[in-house]
Amino acid sequence: MPFPFYDRLTPARQRIYRASDAIARIDIANIRTLAPQVQQIERALATANRAATEQACQALVNQLNTQLKTPAVRVRVLERRPSDDYGELHGLYEPDNGGKVATVTIWMRTAQKEQVVKFRTFLRTLVHEMCHHFDYEHFRLAETFHTEGFYQRESVLLKELLGEPVFDAPKAPQGERPAAARIDGRRGKPAPRAGAAKPAAKPTLKPAPKPPAAKPATVVVKRPVRTPNDAS
Repeated sequence: MPFPFYDRLTPARQRIYRASDAIARIDIANIRTLAPQVQQIERALATANRAATEQACQALVNQLNTQLKTPAVRVRVLERRPSDDYGELHGLYEPDNGGKVATVTIWMRTAQKEQVVKFRTFLRTLVHEMCHHFDYEHFRLAETFHTEGFYQRESVLLKELLGEPVFDAPKAPQGERPAAARIDGRRGKPAPRAGAAKPAAKPTLKPAPKPPAAKPATVVVKRPVRTPNDAS
């Protein structure tokens, strides 16, 4: 069932939403080979070493992009999460608009107590932001929406990276891309080519609806895709 904001989308953007919702996983053939990079993130985070954690995250992201043949992403790991009346900001995805390399920013300490974020929550945030990247660059969607399918492929990728069993997610569709990938939902024009500017989303002041399971909700604000509050 679509989230409530689906009804406020234009018909073209609804097609993009449905295309996203239909994709349950991101198939990575050699994902087990990424275990050392995941373990390195856990070790670095445990030492509260920001630079080492950033380096470990960059290594994992590089391998993910290599496996999927998607463009590079620069990872930034910062210290204390920004916060406001709506909660703490966990992560931020900025597409490669203007010819720049796409950037993922994540924070490693909570806003209030400045405690190091738990490893699973930290890794989920990194995976979440990369799923936005894969929406654009792997699935060729013109926009990246928070759909049930989005949260499912986030969850599946997280479990696979952690070596946990995945029971109920079908393989991602192969061959022809989703029809919505060929439509820019805001203008009804062809979707941007790889490397072209990604469409700016309308600002939203409240977090997007959460799925039934507790996962990091996110807010799309202009071009960046922000991941704010949940329990660490």
